[in-house]
Amino acid sequence: MGELRAYAALAGAQARSVFSYRASFLVELLSNVGSTVFDVLTVLVLFRATDRLGGFRLPEALLMTSLTSAGFALADFGVGNVDRLKTYVRAGTLDAVLVRPLAALPQLLLMDLPIRKLLRVVFGFGVLVVALGMNDIDWTAPRVLLITIMPVASAVFLGSIFVVSASLAFWWVDSGEVGSAFTYGGRDFSSYPITVYGPAFRGVFAYALGFAFVSYQPALALLGRADPLGLPVWAGFAAPAVALAAALVAAVVWRTGIRHYRSTGS
Repeated sequence: MGELRAYAALAGAQARSVFSYRASFLVELLSNVGSTVFDVLTVLVLFRATDRLGGFRLPEALLMTSLTSAGFALADFGVGNVDRLKTYVRAGTLDAVLVRPLAALPQLLLMDLPIRKLLRVVFGFGVLVVALGMNDIDWTAPRVLLITIMPVASAVFLGSIFVVSASLAFWWVDSGEVGSAFTYGGRDFSSYPITVYGPAFRGVFAYALGFAFVSYQPALALLGRADPLGLPVWAGFAAPAVALAAALVAAVVWRTGIRHYRSTGS
């Protein structure tokens, strides 16, 4: 209970800080929706030039984009602040975090309360609802369960990528662009049907790193479509298990990094 009160105090202090500049907060609240809006607009623009993208129609492609957008918005809202770890390591801020009798990761996440990202989460889920309505889905019990779990599962997977890429700063302080290639790059990759990518690129990102299970495979399971690339029908229903595996890997990498860290410049 003592730890919970401490975390609540940190969150409360951040909330008061955010709301003390209301105009700035409103601008950031609106501007944070931009990336999700452009993800959707990009898909719509592509379908002005073609009626199929990688063998999928607009409603099907939009379902994949919306699953990614909702998951990424939720992940960024929950753990996106860990991306600042490289700055905290360089400035020595992490040293102050580690001497407190609280877990390091929750403290880092509460050092910048992401209230300004709430509208992005709402918009992401709104697009998902629209995309589900555009597709003729046979709502069996497994599919209802899958769509209930998938936004959180996608968020867990993408949040794990945030943590793993940020943890590179324990060994390589200037790792920011490398980390962004996997967080934001992974978001962009999984926003489209993976059939549009070449075999080598697809093999690395979709299957070796697991990004196919953010939206592509779950969307196929919801739509009842066979995978053009040959994976079995049940692959989409395995997406939550893939997310759990990613979270376990992220936990191991984070704990290893914390143990490796000695102080600023290590």
